Amino acid sequence: MTSLIPLAAEPRSAEVTDWTARLGWVGVLLLFIALAYWLMRQGWKWRGSVQSSTLPELPTAPDTPAEATLTMSGQYHGSTTAGQWLERIVAHGLGTRSRAELTLTDAGLAVVRPGATDFFIPADRLRGARLDKGIAGKVLTEGGLLVVTWAHGDQLIDSGFRSDRAAEHPAWVTALTALSTTPTSTENTTTEGAAR
Repeated sequence: MTSLIPLAAEPRSAEVTDWTARLGWVGVLLLFIALAYWLMRQGWKWRGSVQSSTLPELPTAPDTPAEATLTMSGQYHGSTTAGQWLERIVAHGLGTRSRAELTLTDAGLAVVRPGATDFFIPADRLRGARLDKGIAGKVLTEGGLLVVTWAHGDQLIDSGFRSDRAAEHPAWVTALTALSTTPTSTENTTTEGAAR
């Protein structure tokens, strides 16, 4: 017992932290995060360039605007291939989430996006509207999203919007559905179907 007392009383220095190794691991982790971010950005650019070659430029609103049927302020959440809520379209700025001002007229749907590309969906390109809960990786409550289906080039696109006042959504679905089923729109749909 007495032989253990000198061992217990012996002074011991605290273990020294190896800062070089620790900083090296932090540096490797930061490089890995930067590489992953760069690869995701390159993938986004690649997807945009591939889609741009198949999708024409977005239509712009007519110079003389028609009388507005409905207007809405809210968020634009993105566009996808119709029926594929995770197949995001990024070409021509359609992948950029932003604020949006929507104006529905007899000529079509004008989408004004501060800080992003504005676009216009002519009435004869509208294919319908519905309430949904998700698009392009954004999931909301049931019926919290207004999804507009429209034809652009040879592709059907779903674009998702959320009004600042969600109670407006049903009126938009009714108005867009009525506009998309006008005789002109139906004829174009039939012609496109026959061409395929």
